[in-house]
Amino acid sequence: MKHIKGVIFDLDGTLVTCTLCFKTMRQAINCPPDEDILAYVDSLSSNSKTEANRIINQMELDEADSAIAITGAIDFIARLNQLDIPVAILTRNNARAAKIKCFNNNLHIDTVITRDDAPAKPNPQGIFKIANNWQLPLDSLLYIGDYLHDIQIAENAGIESALYCDSTKPKPSFANQATYVFDQYQEFAKNF
Repeated sequence: MKHIKGVIFDLDGTLVTCTLCFKTMRQAINCPPDEDILAYVDSLSSNSKTEANRIINQMELDEADSAIAITGAIDFIARLNQLDIPVAILTRNNARAAKIKCFNNNLHIDTVITRDDAPAKPNPQGIFKIANNWQLPLDSLLYIGDYLHDIQIAENAGIESALYCDSTKPKPSFANQATYVFDQYQEFAKNF
């Protein structure tokens, strides 16, 4: 992966653990089980949208303090820093929750883009913003995440994707859609 000059990470489930129950979140805002939560909220009327956003933001904040760094993630970021490869976070979290998670886990990453800063994944605008800021071509970027939205945003932006799969869970059915798949940061870091 010597062609990779910049790495963008998802946050929840990729750099830190996430105990947020999306089923409970869906029920709290009456979101159908097969619909994207944020897309559903965007479709609501003004008052309903405000209330749904309040509920989601509060649930994210309530969960933020429980997030802990995933084994090897901080060392991998340090490795990228040693190689002068810029790193960023692009997450569907709200800004306050993302800031708490980064602070509590010593994730010293200057560029953190949340849904408060750019349209939520899988919309690629956040990636374009980062690429422009870094002045790097898209084909030199890698997006690392743990969910289908992460593969989709990379595909929508025209960049490579890496799927982190927690080794204690079954590999997701969409794993074959990622450019790379790994379950240990220590091993994946050897590619850089």
